[in-house]
Amino acid sequence: MLYRINEWVGSLVEESQDGAWTLMRVLTSAMFMTHGWSKLFGENPQAATGSGMTTVNIADLLVFPMPMEINALFLAGVIELFGGGLLLIGLWTHLLALLAAILMLMAYLTAHPAWFPTLNRGELAAMYFLVYWLLFVFGPGPYSADSWLAIRRQEKRQSKRDAMESASITSDPDPGH
Repeated sequence: MLYRINEWVGSLVEESQDGAWTLMRVLTSAMFMTHGWSKLFGENPQAATGSGMTTVNIADLLVFPMPMEINALFLAGVIELFGGGLLLIGLWTHLLALLAAILMLMAYLTAHPAWFPTLNRGELAAMYFLVYWLLFVFGPGPYSADSWLAIRRQEKRQSKRDAMESASITSDPDPGH
């Protein structure tokens, strides 16, 4: 009896993996976008330069100014909103997921410098980091713009190969004689 239940659960898990991965990517990215929206268009929108966070301070150990006095919070908002939108549809996933993971690592190190996320309120930055690191490593999944584009590229390559093969067959009328 337990064997059959385990077998049924195993097949259910296998059938659900692609949808679950897509759901994780879409929901995480949609929530990520809300953070960018509030930074760029919320009650206290961030200026692109000159004010806000123009110096990055990591636990008072590493301090470096942003070039051209760019506001790091504005830059974070752009990555969260627009990068999150592209991640939501699964376009340029590896690059943007790496960028989002680095952003969340920097957010954790600058805003939550104690090393225990529950005490320093850094759980969200840590979870976003992990999700985007996994998306960087494993990709967007089959239900994404990246996957659709990869299929289109493969189809084009195959049709080119087919055209070249048919052209070489017609240009060599009778190689045996």
